[in-house]
Amino acid sequence: MGPLSGPALDQIFRAARTYKWWTDDPVTEADIQAIYELMKWGPTATNTTPARFVWVVSEDAKTRLQPLLDEGNRKKTMKAPATVIVGYDLDLHEHLPFLVPHARDARSWFEDPQVRSFEGLRSSTLQAAYLIVAARALGWDCGPQGGIDREGVDREFFAGAKVRTNFIISIGRGAEQGLRPRAPRLSFDQANRIV
Repeated sequence: MGPLSGPALDQIFRAARTYKWWTDDPVTEADIQAIYELMKWGPTATNTTPARFVWVVSEDAKTRLQPLLDEGNRKKTMKAPATVIVGYDLDLHEHLPFLVPHARDARSWFEDPQVRSFEGLRSSTLQAAYLIVAARALGWDCGPQGGIDREGVDREFFAGAKVRTNFIISIGRGAEQGLRPRAPRLSFDQANRIV
């Protein structure tokens, strides 16, 4: 395999934007499954795959999510056709016999709850980034947000589970209204050293 084409790289990275406003185009269950089936192949530490996703698409679910959003995020999130809550499983080690069949003792590597919490947050963040890339690769726009009441989202959407909220990502077809000019990025020399 060679590199992706320039237009493909533009779609995923260079021309992609963080959207705040959305068209009325729906994100269907088939679209959601396609995003997951692509993103699930991204690597995580020891293949822990701790991310757990709740896709908020119904009006009832949006009503439950709305009061848990920071004031500045409410209107734009409610307009999105889909918003995915990205959580992480604090019992991620329970799945390791299935996920890491070649390492019989993999479960024991994560017996410490602090290790599981750290790895859950780190690898679920990786998985959320893969989800953004997968969604963009499939033609969707994304708007990740951290302005939420994470404990409230835990209670409302992960009650009874040992899952903690990381952040949310709205997904749909981005509307150009209110889109600011592209913010700068650090140059290679500012962010890198080769040793």
